[in-house]
Amino acid sequence: MRFAHSLALGAAASVLLSFGTMAGPTSDEIGRLGKDLTPVGAEKAGNKDGTIPAWEGGNPTPPAGWKVGDPRPNPYQGEKKLFSIDAQNVDQYKDKLPEGQIQLIKTKPGYRLDIYPTHRSCAYPKWYYERTAANASKPTIDGVYAKGIVGGAVPFPIPKTGTEALWNFKLRYAGEGKIEHYTTVFSSKNGNFGSLKQSQSVLHPLSDPKVESADQVDHLEWMILNTVVAPPARNGEMILVLNYIDRPSGDAWLYFPGQRRVRRAPTFAYDNPVPGYENLEMVDQYPMYAGSPDRYEWKLAGKMEMYVPYNSYELRARRPDLHEIYQGEYVNRDLSRYELHRVWKVEGTIRDGMRHNAAKRVFYLDEDSWQMLHADLYDAQGKLWRVQEGSLWMAWELPACVQQEFVGYDLSADRYIGENATQDGPETDWLAAREGRVRKNLFDPGELRRQGDR
Repeated sequence: MRFAHSLALGAAASVLLSFGTMAGPTSDEIGRLGKDLTPVGAEKAGNKDGTIPAWEGGNPTPPAGWKVGDPRPNPYQGEKKLFSIDAQNVDQYKDKLPEGQIQLIKTKPGYRLDIYPTHRSCAYPKWYYERTAANASKPTIDGVYAKGIVGGAVPFPIPKTGTEALWNFKLRYAGEGKIEHYTTVFSSKNGNFGSLKQSQSVLHPLSDPKVESADQVDHLEWMILNTVVAPPARNGEMILVLNYIDRPSGDAWLYFPGQRRVRRAPTFAYDNPVPGYENLEMVDQYPMYAGSPDRYEWKLAGKMEMYVPYNSYELRARRPDLHEIYQGEYVNRDLSRYELHRVWKVEGTIRDGMRHNAAKRVFYLDEDSWQMLHADLYDAQGKLWRVQEGSLWMAWELPACVQQEFVGYDLSADRYIGENATQDGPETDWLAAREGRVRKNLFDPGELRRQGDR
């Protein structure tokens, strides 16, 4: 383990030398947080048209009667849509749509976006706001890696570069860790999709406000222990993944019940396909984007108003039959809600001397949460290849705007993958790490064997 770490740090050093170090925000810029900027760095004011309201603290309070563990109600139930964007009128709105949505609307009959009133619902704990302001001058970018990170804060609330904005997404706050049960759906045009049921424990060490230095948590970005539950032929398969903020690749181990042994998975990274996912998702597409950013040059292409998935309560509501949601060509349009929000546009272009099946990526990050709401992936010929769409809603118990369900459309295969579909299972335990049900010692290669031997 130490030998692998030293090799990774050596590779990281070569990347750092090629990029240099970026300057941080000024004291005047930091002083804007909580004033004309929200505590996480968004524009507090609405837009001049009045179609995006001012941020007034978000919506951290759950509907009356709701308690942790209950099905999550839609606080905007019954709200009427403003209009729809479809193949007949898409060109009128193309300046507020990513290329991927335009392509889906134009090429998939019946695909549309239902536009609803905008609610800037995202809210976070008071301590998160305070730590963001107090520590905003500490983080830096060294090459493509994040340095000086403290736990429980937006690292770069006033981003100057695409790399800074990307790290805001990678270190976004969605609680300290969770236990989730979900299904991955592999589409077929007749609607009889294949699926994989999974249980997963996740830990975000740098979301803990007690962490004052990344050294305290071994520079870990996140830790995942995933177990396949169904189909029976794959029951008990496990994968452990550790991602870091300071090196080119993470660590991964696999456990197969039939072999009863744990083995390292050095290829579980970058553009390698996720095993058993029918070649519909690369490792670094989960969730939306993950892993080392070292293969791309990252550019901050500005902020813009876009129609994006938001307040996705209806999409992720309890439904025992996933066929109601994940249909032949695309996700059920009646359940998908879109709103006008400001997003940061981040472009990643493959670096000289590097390779990746996605030669270019374009990400759209929500200004109020730093969640990634849309991604367009292009192949080496510059052709749009894959389109990813996220979701967003408030987990009041944290409080935080979180994302689970997301979908990836493969335009060349003419299929899609529905990820983190929690609608037919129990509610996610968003407080699992905070309350001690997920601990760091779970994420150890030896734990794979111990669990497999049960």
